[in-house]
Amino acid sequence: MALGRRRRRVERPKAQIDMNSLIDLTFLLLVTFIVTLPALEQGVSILLPQAKTDELPTKDGKANTVTVDSVGRIFLNDKPLTSEELEEKLKAMAEADPDVPVLVRGDERLNYGSVMNVVKIIYKCKIRKMSLVTVEK
Repeated sequence: MALGRRRRRVERPKAQIDMNSLIDLTFLLLVTFIVTLPALEQGVSILLPQAKTDELPTKDGKANTVTVDSVGRIFLNDKPLTSEELEEKLKAMAEADPDVPVLVRGDERLNYGSVMNVVKIIYKCKIRKMSLVTVEK
């Protein structure tokens, strides 16, 4: 027996992950979300009239939004529709839930009649909770 012999440690290869590409990807995703988030929140860009507003009707913190832009185009939850399509969708919503809240956003540069046509459609569909959205003074 050789007492003077020592066991030599065998160096095993170590697994390493290059973190640079993962960090680059993380920052790219972060910048993408920061840039796109404001567009997702606002939806259709309009200039709301100024007035004092009470609390808006919502159900579980959510409400359907009907928007009329400065050209007179109608949007339901940021999806463009015609007056007839809006009426069909609102009737279906009212039949499913009579207390469905609807918020009407009308551009202040729009004439009064265009917004009132949308309000007439909402009343015709027998929606009980409706509010006109304004900006606080």
